[in-house]
Amino acid sequence: MASHPANPELIKLIHSLRKKSNETKTAIWRNIAERISKSRRKKASVNLSCISRYTHAGETVIVPGKVLGAGKLNHSVKVAALQFSKQAEQKIAKAKGKCMTINELMEKNPRGSNVKIIG
Repeated sequence: MASHPANPELIKLIHSLRKKSNETKTAIWRNIAERISKSRRKKASVNLSCISRYTHAGETVIVPGKVLGAGKLNHSVKVAALQFSKQAEQKIAKAKGKCMTINELMEKNPRGSNVKIIG
């Protein structure tokens, strides 16, 4: 049996990601759509320590899952994800970074340029 999301907002997001991918001829949005259409257990859970390790100040990161608050974030980054833990939101804000939804990132950066996928 194939699993598919039952959450209407998630279904809408997946549809808009695929649509944006076709409109802009970019693969990043289709890649994210495929990753977030997986079952909940297969979605990424990424700690801040991992984001800190693989990014530099000023970069933009997308997490096709949940950002967790374990670890430190030593520089400011923009992070787009499906969900954030409260602790992760606080630590990103403290590092002068920004939390945003995947939709917000897609609207601000339709081509998905200079965006790292972590998770």
